[in-house]
Amino acid sequence: MINRTYIGIACLLGSCGPVMAQQTTDKVKTTFQTSREWRPTIDNRADAVMIYGVGGNPSDRHRRVPFPERVKSWKDRGYTIHFMTGIAWGEYQDYFTGQWDGKWHLDEGQVTQAQDTIWHGHMVPYIVPTDNFLNYLKEKHVKPVIDAGIDAIFMEEPEFWARGGYSEAFKREWKKYYGFDWRPQHESPENTYLSNKLKYQLYYKALNEVFTFAKEYGKSKGMDVKCYVPTHSLVNYAQWMIVSPEASLASLPVVDGYIAQVWTGTSREPNYFNGKEKERVFETAYLEYGSMESMTAPTGRKMFFLTDPIEDRAKDWVDYKTNYQATFVAQLLYPKIADYEVMPWPERIYEGLYRTDPNSDRKERIPRHYSTQMQVMINSLNQMPLSENKLSGSEGISVLMANSLMFQRFPTHEGYDDPQLANFYGLALPFLKRGVPVKTVHIENLGYAGALADTKVLLMTYANMKPLDPIAHDQLAAWVKAGGQLVYSGTDRDPFQTVQEWWNTGANRYKAPADHLFGKMGIAAGAKEGLYAYGKGSVQIIRTDPKEYAMRANASEDLIRAVQERYRTAGGSLAFKNSFYLRRGPFELVAVMDESVSEEHFTINGTLIDLFDPKLPVYPARTIAPGEQGYFMNVDLIKNKHQPQVLAAAYRVYDEEITGNNYSYVAKSPIETTGISRVLLPRQPRRVKVNGQDIFNLQNWDAKSGTYLLGFENNPDGVKVEFAW
Repeated sequence: MINRTYIGIACLLGSCGPVMAQQTTDKVKTTFQTSREWRPTIDNRADAVMIYGVGGNPSDRHRRVPFPERVKSWKDRGYTIHFMTGIAWGEYQDYFTGQWDGKWHLDEGQVTQAQDTIWHGHMVPYIVPTDNFLNYLKEKHVKPVIDAGIDAIFMEEPEFWARGGYSEAFKREWKKYYGFDWRPQHESPENTYLSNKLKYQLYYKALNEVFTFAKEYGKSKGMDVKCYVPTHSLVNYAQWMIVSPEASLASLPVVDGYIAQVWTGTSREPNYFNGKEKERVFETAYLEYGSMESMTAPTGRKMFFLTDPIEDRAKDWVDYKTNYQATFVAQLLYPKIADYEVMPWPERIYEGLYRTDPNSDRKERIPRHYSTQMQVMINSLNQMPLSENKLSGSEGISVLMANSLMFQRFPTHEGYDDPQLANFYGLALPFLKRGVPVKTVHIENLGYAGALADTKVLLMTYANMKPLDPIAHDQLAAWVKAGGQLVYSGTDRDPFQTVQEWWNTGANRYKAPADHLFGKMGIAAGAKEGLYAYGKGSVQIIRTDPKEYAMRANASEDLIRAVQERYRTAGGSLAFKNSFYLRRGPFELVAVMDESVSEEHFTINGTLIDLFDPKLPVYPARTIAPGEQGYFMNVDLIKNKHQPQVLAAAYRVYDEEITGNNYSYVAKSPIETTGISRVLLPRQPRRVKVNGQDIFNLQNWDAKSGTYLLGFENNPDGVKVEFAW
């Protein structure tokens, strides 16, 4: 009975073979989410707006404008209209208080062992997604949105807290799914594993049902409804002790794409490296974005990368700016992704009050210098190209991940802990910090032909995760046999090794899942540390849990040496450095790391517009220090320098016209912001007009770059700009 259940879960969670989805193509490159109606202070001019919630956002404390009015207000301004709401929480008080069906449903919230409901807001619990709740969501929130003509639905954050799992609703779902009575998750590793797999399955099922309804209902009205999942990364959910479907969604044909919800708030979560626990925002963001890219790349589905100029926690504008730059560069280091959510909640970014600096309690709205810089950055995303260029560094080092990373985080058992996801970071950070562009590979995606195509050395452990299906071991063994180099690091002694699963039930009698993998390659169960050949490849076994590499100083040398040797066997030489560099069209990106192999600065040369400087200065060279990042447009890389064009701007350009010796356009951006820009011209202008007034200033002409520095007060209704030469 239990064995059959586990096999069923593994298939349902996407391990029984990939399902290809059609590539999602549309004209939306940039988007953002808001629960507010259009206002001139938040009109950031992305392609699309995701209007949040039929009833709004639970965090809103303002008068809520009815949904149809909000839709119309943005549509009238030329935006493509999409819809977003939460699937694990939302403005659903009418459901919980009985207004919808006459019954109270507060018992369907997620509940801790102490019988405390986990709340997202007032009368807004995190939800156990019961069948009744899903019917409510379809009827009250999906159906009216489609009736309003909106054909793209974003169901965000399918989240079940690992510390939850004690509500009456969850107990009912347990009995219905497993066929036996609920078991408290804190009593054994087995119960924890069962509990978290059920949480995982519940949101997989929820998304499948809601999206299937949306597509079928849309089809009945002649509409092709697209469905997306905005979700945190597997790295973050595992670290924050949240369970979510993640990579298994690749097996759902009704999912058209995703938003990678990565921002300062997720990436500033401290981790261990070289014995020190601290925030490493750039490195964490890079790994978060990477796990989202690798989760979806084999499926061909659309992926938006998100950044946020601030974050949920109340900090100060200096903190926000520093970490925004780090996450922004991290997202752009993935040249195969070129669609972006430019910001969430512009109302809190442009209108919120935050501290002016870390040592002051004085609060103010976003400083002009920061809003200007931010708008230059988000408008550059409308120009950001896909690129075949590669991130600098020795390619081909990957870390294997599994959705079950989320299953072992809470509670701890038998004294075994994995602080701050140290078993994962212990494999990734020793190489990322040495300038190696580490990738992640999802075990659920190994059935796709391209999953390991670019991997020379694969790092893995079962100290922090377990394989949900034995087919993954067939796929790994086949990759090694064909020449792959596998480095397995782990003692296989954590308490979850013994949960009743496929590797120790039925015909299988393995003490640990790694023994099943090793057996596929002729390696004895419980094999000692050493190097084992299999086919054209090899397996290096290190009997150390990877968390030791992260939590102790100078403890990763054995791992590094093993990977260097496996890399040489694969035909390469593993080079270490303290920086990353990437060029995407005319854009150049640099990140220099601290805690690395050196304290060298990175110097970049060219005709460089500094896109992190709100004054848009032009430099012949820039130097980036350890712990910092740089973002530049290199005028030397512009393909058609004789064509007038806006190179960088804190506004979006519309209605461009080039006639003879004249160039004109309309600039749009929120009010109370500065419209700084660098405009490339064939020669020095003799006249520059803004809304009909000549403002030409010779000092603003930069002859070397052939650009004119222009500035004015932004207006969402448009500012007319004209150049003549």
